[in-house]
Amino acid sequence: MFSVSIVRDKIQIFLGKLMRQVLLTHGEDGYWVVECPSLPGCISQGKTKEEAIQNIREAIDGYILALREDNLPIPDEHFESMLVAV
Repeated sequence: MFSVSIVRDKIQIFLGKLMRQVLLTHGEDGYWVVECPSLPGCISQGKTKEEAIQNIREAIDGYILALREDNLPIPDEHFESMLVAV
């Protein structure tokens, strides 16, 4: 049986991309705000959802590139989310 990290790495190699969870919220100014919780401070925005997603992709790429250039560890992604009724 494969460990979760081995399966995740194989999926990422297959896709050719790292997978990151992002959260979209509609801001008060009409812009969409998007953040990547597994990369602290990695936040972007856009006038449309599509623009916000493209912007966060670029922000994630830049964030990870900066970590690699500084020989710092890249935080693991944990696809764990939950909706809570209140």
